[in-house]
Amino acid sequence: MPLNDEQNSDCDSSRFSESAASSSDSEYSRQSFTSDSSSKPSSPASTSPPKVVTFDEMMAAARNLSNLTLAHEIAVNENFHLERIEHPQNSLTGRVKQIVHKAFWDRLEEDLHEDPPEYEHAIKLFDEIKEILLSFLNPGANRMRSQICEVLDTDLIRQQAEHGVVDIQGLANYVISTMGKLCAPVRDNDVNQLKSTGDIVPLLRQIFHVLDLMTMDMVNFTIQSLRPHLQRNLVDYERAKFQDILEETPSALDLTTDWIKESIQDELSSVSCEMSSSPGADGISKANLSPTLVLTNSYLKLLQWDYQEKNIPETLMTDEGRLQELSEKLNQLKIVACISLITTNMVGAAIEGIPDFVGKQKKISFALLEGMNKKTFDLKEALNAIGIQTCSEISLSLTERGFPPLSKEVEANLIGQICSIVEEDNPIASLIVAISIVKSDCSICEILLPGNFTYFDLHATDNLKRGSHTAAAF
Repeated sequence: MPLNDEQNSDCDSSRFSESAASSSDSEYSRQSFTSDSSSKPSSPASTSPPKVVTFDEMMAAARNLSNLTLAHEIAVNENFHLERIEHPQNSLTGRVKQIVHKAFWDRLEEDLHEDPPEYEHAIKLFDEIKEILLSFLNPGANRMRSQICEVLDTDLIRQQAEHGVVDIQGLANYVISTMGKLCAPVRDNDVNQLKSTGDIVPLLRQIFHVLDLMTMDMVNFTIQSLRPHLQRNLVDYERAKFQDILEETPSALDLTTDWIKESIQDELSSVSCEMSSSPGADGISKANLSPTLVLTNSYLKLLQWDYQEKNIPETLMTDEGRLQELSEKLNQLKIVACISLITTNMVGAAIEGIPDFVGKQKKISFALLEGMNKKTFDLKEALNAIGIQTCSEISLSLTERGFPPLSKEVEANLIGQICSIVEEDNPIASLIVAISIVKSDCSICEILLPGNFTYFDLHATDNLKRGSHTAAAF
C-alpha cells in the first residue's frame, strides 16, 4: 500500500497479509452457457432447440461470469490473494523468458556504453517507472504526484540527453528514494538492497523486479479492503450479474432450472406416496411444497454429484471446487465411520481399555485414505493397510496390559470385514448412510453422523453456508 505524508492511509492497514494459501480454484468452466456447448451429458436433457448465440453475446456473458467469479472468490475465500507466477528456469516458458530478458538488458547496456551513449531505451524505462509510481498514489497526494512528474519528465530527460548532461544514476536514486516512501514495510529490505547495486543496468532490472512486488502488494491490499464491502453486497451483485448473463444468453441457466425441477419432482413423488396411503387424499399441488425444503434437497444432491460426468448448475459454478471437496470429504468420512463401527462391533471388549483408541484409528484412517477420490487410488489396498494398523494397535495395547494379543483368526476376520466396505450393497456401509440424519435450516444443512463424527458438522456447515451466497442470488 502506498504510504507518504500526504496520504490518509492507516499505518496498520499497510501491513499486508502474507498468507501462503493459494487461490483456490479461481477459474471455472464456462461451457454450459449454451444448451449445446457442453461435452458432458446433461440430465435431464432439454427439449428446446439450441439457441444460436453470437460471438459478441458469448464474450459479454463470459466477461460477466469472469467478474462474478472473481468477486465471489474474494468474498467467500478469506485466503484469496494474487501471487507472481515464477516459471521454473528449466521449463520452456522459463528459458524463453530468460533469453528475452537477457537480450533486452544486454541491448540496453550496449546503448549506454556507446560513444556518445544512446539513452532512448533508458528514457522509455523511466517513463514506465513513472507511471507505476503514480499508480501507487492516493487521489489526494498531489504534491508527490507533481514531484514525480517533474523529476521523471521524459521530455526534459530527453533534452538533457541530447546535450549530454543527463544523470541516469541520479534519476535511479530518486526512484529508489520514492519507492521507499511508497512501499509496504515488508518491502523495506528489498528497497534497501537496491542502494547497494552499482551498475545502472542491473539496478534498473532490480528496480522493475521490486516494483512488480509492490504492485502485487497493492493489488492484494485492495482485495483485502474490498472484501467486507463485497460480503455485504454479494447477493445483490450476483443477482444483477446473473440477470446480465440471462439477457445476453437466455439459456444460460438451463442446468440450474433442470436441477431445481428434478428436486421438485422428487418432493412431489415423495409427498404423493405419503398421501396415497392416507384416506381422502386426492392429489397434491406444487404450491404445497416448501421452497426451503426443495432447495435444501437440491443442495443435498450435490453431495453425491458425479462431478466428472455431469456439469454443475450454473449458479454454483463459482463454488464447484468447494462443493466437490465437501462431497469427497463426506465420502471419506463415511468410510471412516464404517471402519469405526466394524471395529467396535467385532473387538469392542478388547479396545475398551485403550485410551483414545477411536481418535487414533481416525487419524490412521484419514491419513491412509488421503486422495481416495483419485482414479488411481486403490481403496481396497488402503483399507487393508488400515485393518493391519488397527490390529497392530489393539494387539500392542493388549500385550502391554498383560493380555494375549488378537488371534490370527480374529485379525483376519477384522481385516476382511474392513476390506469388504468397498463391496456393493455392503450392509455396514448401507447402515451408515441410512442412519445419517439430515437437518435442514433456512440457509444451511448439517450432516450429522453417528458416534464421534459430529465434529464434521462445523466443516460441512461452513462449506454449504458459503454456497448459499449464490443460492440466495439465484
